[in-house]
Amino acid sequence: MEILLLFACVLALVVINVPIAVALGIVAVIAIVSVQGLASLPNVPIVMFNGATNFPLLAIPLFILAGAIMNASGISTRLIAFASAILGFVRGGLAMVSIGASMFFAEISGSAVADVAALGSILIPAMKKKGYPKAVAAAVMSSAATLAVIIPPSIPMILYAVMADVSVVQMFVAGIVPGIIGGFGLMGMAYYFARRYNLPREEAFRWSRVAKTFKEAFWAFFLPVIILGGIFGGVVTATEGAALAVIAALFIGLAVYRELDLTHLKQAMIEGGSQTAVVMLLVATSSLLGAYLTEIQAPQQLARAVAEITTNKWFVLAMLNVLFLVLGCFLHSAAAIILVVPVVMPLVKLAGIDPVHFGLIVTINLGIGQQTPPVASVLMVACSIAKASVWEVSKVNIYFIGVLFAVLMMVTYIPVTGLGLVEFFYR
Repeated sequence: MEILLLFACVLALVVINVPIAVALGIVAVIAIVSVQGLASLPNVPIVMFNGATNFPLLAIPLFILAGAIMNASGISTRLIAFASAILGFVRGGLAMVSIGASMFFAEISGSAVADVAALGSILIPAMKKKGYPKAVAAAVMSSAATLAVIIPPSIPMILYAVMADVSVVQMFVAGIVPGIIGGFGLMGMAYYFARRYNLPREEAFRWSRVAKTFKEAFWAFFLPVIILGGIFGGVVTATEGAALAVIAALFIGLAVYRELDLTHLKQAMIEGGSQTAVVMLLVATSSLLGAYLTEIQAPQQLARAVAEITTNKWFVLAMLNVLFLVLGCFLHSAAAIILVVPVVMPLVKLAGIDPVHFGLIVTINLGIGQQTPPVASVLMVACSIAKASVWEVSKVNIYFIGVLFAVLMMVTYIPVTGLGLVEFFYR
């Protein structure tokens, strides 16, 4: 009952436009003081500091910064050119280029919002110019950007790994196959709309064009190979890999592409800093609420309550899927992970669910949540770029969400989809 009351208070504050991080802090402090008295207040900043200084979390600002630097270095245009050389000959090729470029960019940014902002600003106007309905252009770009939270390195995966105390590397590996399946599924849906609206092909397939664009984009592809290869191979941790990404991004932007100047670097650092501040404030304030919930043993109470109904892991997974799909409509992915994952982990363990498997399910659920109003952070950015109404785009986007939901069901009930590579390399 206490859990529901706390969540209701947080949601009530969010509804009246109180920032989620502030809402979490207010509710947590009031709850702590009501139980432990005013003498507990000196512990508040200590708990917040300890929560926000977890070493693996350092990977988040570093990956954000690396993505911002690479975007400022002209990587977006090079990725688009290469994807166009490969996919442009297909009807509706520009939509497929958008999806393909998102899959490549996801390997750098780890953020769906960064993906749609960087690529959407180029590709959505290009699709509209080619005769794509603006709703289709926005829906394609918005849904494609969701792949950034599934394909490593993924910022939501890092957050989940810290909250659930699981390996970041295993989370990254688990996302590879579902991310690829999701990408090809979205391309299939894009082809359906291309036939429906008789959308044009972009260019004839030429090996010379593929070779030229690949050469130009080589360093863009080389970067994730080095970083993810180092992480997966055990040479560096995820945090060290993120630091390596920043150094490599600076080298590529300054010495190779030579498109990164001090102005763009300053903008990238400001962007990275602001995004990091939002996430870290969420982490800090949620630590307070987490400490209170631990004190009253709320997670264990929830596990026992559900166990009285069923311990069948497939039924439990179905209930948790519904929970996170609903939460994804109202909370940003970081907030949902930080707020809910520590509460449900005892239930997950009691039901015998692999925590890496569950983490992948959570990530995909919240990726879908980025496409579903009222919050729909990624969808809102795409609509803004396309100058289209959310309702208009949502009517088209529901088809692409259907693809992502199919991937979710596949990952949930065919665990080998995500865990196959994890089992092969690490277990």
